[in-house]
Amino acid sequence: MPYVNLQITTGATREEKAQLVKEITSSLVNVLGKKPEHIHIVIQEIEEESWGYAGLLTDDWKKQQDE
Repeated sequence: MPYVNLQITTGATREEKAQLVKEITSSLVNVLGKKPEHIHIVIQEIEEESWGYAGLLTDDWKKQQDE
């Protein structure tokens, strides 16, 4: 029973999340031969101020990229 925990920063639409679930499921079926009904995918959305990247909080890093 594959379990996938996908962590992303907030902002994805419902449609984008549905596409992710569909494509990840498809990959597990095609590559590992798993049955779709045995695949569990959890999407956790994390605020950018709670995600660190390159020594900065992601929201601060993005601000630097805009400068």
